[in-house]
Amino acid sequence: MSAELGQQLKTVRQLRGLSLRAVATPAEISVAYLQKLEGGEVQQPSPNVLLRLGKVLDVPYETLMELSGYTPPTRAGALEPLGAVAPTDSFAQALNSTDLSEEERKAVAAFVAHLRDQRAKGS
Repeated sequence: MSAELGQQLKTVRQLRGLSLRAVATPAEISVAYLQKLEGGEVQQPSPNVLLRLGKVLDVPYETLMELSGYTPPTRAGALEPLGAVAPTDSFAQALNSTDLSEEERKAVAAFVAHLRDQRAKGS
């Protein structure tokens, strides 16, 4: 589980064009701890850390909880987890997809980086 969480965190961070420090600082964790998370070295991070990371990376808390091996909380009587991605947000769902290979994830990250670069150049 921790390796999958780490890979997802790293992929989303890179897709958003954020440095380790740009994520770690507002999440109130050290850069070294974030590196360990992304490397799959942390067995089960605390729910509080996952909550803060979810806010910084704009990833549903429940997704991070599941990837960490926790049973995510749900509202009593609700059909969807708290903060679930709206069905119309297909881009976010695609980014959180677990069926992409490592090569495909890198290709998506490179494409998003290219788009950002083009936007910055005014093209």
